[in-house]
Amino acid sequence: MNKLKTYLPIIIGVCIAIGVLIGSYLNFNRSTTTFLGLNNPNEAKIKRLINYIQYDYVDKVDTDSLLDVAIKNMLSKLDPHSVYLPASQRKQIDEQMDGKFVGVGIQFLMFKDSLTVSKVIPNGPSAKAGLLPGDRILLADKDTLFGKKLKNAFIIKTLKGEADTKVALTIYRKSDNKFIKTTVTRGEVPIKSVDAFYMLNDSLGYIKLNKFTSTSYSEFKSALSQLKQEGMKSLVFDLRGNPGGYLQVANKIADEFLEKDKLIVSTKNKGGLIEKTFATSSGSFEKAPVYVLIDEGSASASEIIAGALQDNDRGTIIGRRSFGKGLVQREMSLGDGSSVRLTTARYYTPTGRSIQKPYNHKGNKGYFNELEKRYHNGELVNANSIKVVDSLKFVTPKGKIVYGGGGIVPDVFVPIDTTSFVNNFHFNYINNFIFNYVDNHRNEFKDVAFADFNSNFDADNAIYNTYLKDIKRNKLPKGALKAQLKFYLKALFAREVFSENKFYEIYNQKDAMINKVFELNKAPKVTLQ
Repeated sequence: MNKLKTYLPIIIGVCIAIGVLIGSYLNFNRSTTTFLGLNNPNEAKIKRLINYIQYDYVDKVDTDSLLDVAIKNMLSKLDPHSVYLPASQRKQIDEQMDGKFVGVGIQFLMFKDSLTVSKVIPNGPSAKAGLLPGDRILLADKDTLFGKKLKNAFIIKTLKGEADTKVALTIYRKSDNKFIKTTVTRGEVPIKSVDAFYMLNDSLGYIKLNKFTSTSYSEFKSALSQLKQEGMKSLVFDLRGNPGGYLQVANKIADEFLEKDKLIVSTKNKGGLIEKTFATSSGSFEKAPVYVLIDEGSASASEIIAGALQDNDRGTIIGRRSFGKGLVQREMSLGDGSSVRLTTARYYTPTGRSIQKPYNHKGNKGYFNELEKRYHNGELVNANSIKVVDSLKFVTPKGKIVYGGGGIVPDVFVPIDTTSFVNNFHFNYINNFIFNYVDNHRNEFKDVAFADFNSNFDADNAIYNTYLKDIKRNKLPKGALKAQLKFYLKALFAREVFSENKFYEIYNQKDAMINKVFELNKAPKVTLQ
């Protein structure tokens, strides 16, 4: 346990740094701006140097790679969120932000030596072709996809393609012990940004958003509308771990909560141009209570939402201090398929505060290590350890004190659950165990209703005992109490057998922030048995 606690700050830092680095790719206004047009002496100098190296240098050099390194080095001297996107990565990132891609519509993993379907996207190309979770894809056209160490990039390239093109698959269905040949017509596959939405009780709804993409607003509106039809009177909006995304999408979602003419956010560029975004009269949830959940992984667009509501005395912000990203990027094409996302403005919450935390123009190393500092200085477990600067004090219209200078400090603090990190190993390892278990018992889970699963899961402890034998056989630590392990097993089995929504319905029952909402909302908590 002590060893795991030692690694806790590292786990936090790595996970959040990865998320916010991805977020730095996301919080931008799209642009087709092209530069390096060789219209000034500095640009001509760079081009001349590349030519000298290409034609006169003594050894053969890949000047494209050299230029990539030079661009990355230049951007590293600016700020942590100005980034270079090579052509090889840009398409994948664009797909994530567009909320869709063209492919066969599966999630997969390499299980032992086989490409195995873990999920089939509902109504997608593979679902229409009859593929099922657990199917092993042996051949795609003439490409062999088993018995060798395949890289994800090769698999993705093989299965993705142009819309309406076909790929012939040979699969082995373990549950029926038979080989099947089928043809899948590639098509558009959605990438959901709303992980889950459901009713926590008769009046309290829940929506979890993982990023702000082109489809996030329509996904959010659809979830909001459905929950209202189910009787929602108050909403829990979960933005924990959300690294950000499109500024315009954050503004549209914030507009749903704010009355007409309320300021949402303002931006200011180098030239001093200030642009302000105000709420319209079209919001559909302007009066009802809303609780926004944030943590140290909530960044950029997530912070715009939290800041807009907090500064307008709207709703309650619950959790821990957010990441602290107050910079806006614009994408600029470099003309060869690559691009840069360059910081072109700062944004400010309605009271006028910048929540960008300090950074060093000479490098970004300390910027992300700051998250580890939060753990060591006690901020993640004690609200009194959050350091604020009096000179960055602001006041909301109703007199609430808020601070700039590094993230959104929540209205209601909820400490991190350190015991959950002690069990973090199990939470990850159980995923592999569960897939293997379900894979060997698919027919048993095939027609199980969620209500029956929820009431009777592992009543005889057979799955729990099998898991204990598995970790003992692999000489892995137990580390967690039986009740905790059974809780993880149940939640993760629900994800594997049913859906992400069902996972959250179970997992959130022991969530400290959601329990705080029940306390504040004074609504009866409903516990699934």
